[in-house]
Amino acid sequence: MVADDAIVARDGTRLPLRHWDAEDKPRAVIVALHGMSDYSNAFDVPGKVWAKSGITTIAYDQRGFGRSEKPGLWAGAQAMRADLVDVVAAARARYRGVPVFVLGESMGGAVVLTALACADAPESICTPSAADGVILVAPAVWSRGDMPLTYRAALFLGAHLVPGMILSNNAAGRVVKIIPSDNVPMLQALGRDPLFQKKTRTDTLFGLVNLMDEVRTASQAIKIAPPILFLYGANDQIIPPAPTQAVIEALGSKAPQIPFEVKRYEHGYHMLLRDLDGESVDKDVADWVLAQVRH
Repeated sequence: MVADDAIVARDGTRLPLRHWDAEDKPRAVIVALHGMSDYSNAFDVPGKVWAKSGITTIAYDQRGFGRSEKPGLWAGAQAMRADLVDVVAAARARYRGVPVFVLGESMGGAVVLTALACADAPESICTPSAADGVILVAPAVWSRGDMPLTYRAALFLGAHLVPGMILSNNAAGRVVKIIPSDNVPMLQALGRDPLFQKKTRTDTLFGLVNLMDEVRTASQAIKIAPPILFLYGANDQIIPPAPTQAVIEALGSKAPQIPFEVKRYEHGYHMLLRDLDGESVDKDVADWVLAQVRH
């Protein structure tokens, strides 16, 4: 069930949502999934851009994030995929006859990708192929196999020995400066936003890495899927280039059965939609969505 400010998932969990409505009858709907530590407000600027193009955007706080229940606790990839399917179904019911697209940013992209791999399975959580298209924005694809052994060992020990230990999202920045975006005012605003998580539990980080492990398998296993648009920045310092290229190659190998398009932004960072040049990326998304609608 979907209302103006929340969707109630199949298990009764309430997921707060935001929406940016096209002025007239929408030409398309985007269901948007945010990244790690973030929440639905991540799509405030893109949602307004897409609304001007006749596209309505629905974004919800994934479990454990934003204003959802139990913030900071990892809900599990299966529950997150089930929520995705519930929101897509609700969007289809609310906007009957209007094409529905799914967009996943970073962690949200990993949720979408792993759900697509189950598209031909009988489980109801594995049917996001009901969407008319998929947009992956800097998806989180950094699996254990791509990580140094020291990272993997520390993550395992932390998650199993001290799962509730809190890690500051700025801790790595004290040693190596990681820049998620060139939009400094936006990053400063996130630093002041009480709903943007500044700290992460070790077991939540472990859950995220488990999800990214699934992505690598999923990218090989996908058999049936709607058209896919894959966007990434040349300056992404969050997801290394090697795993990104591996997933691009895996998805690209399925063309033309699954239409697949890649856009690389030379000046883009991880938070592509909100970078200084984000509005041009937002426009590319709108153009691609409307092109699919015309087809």
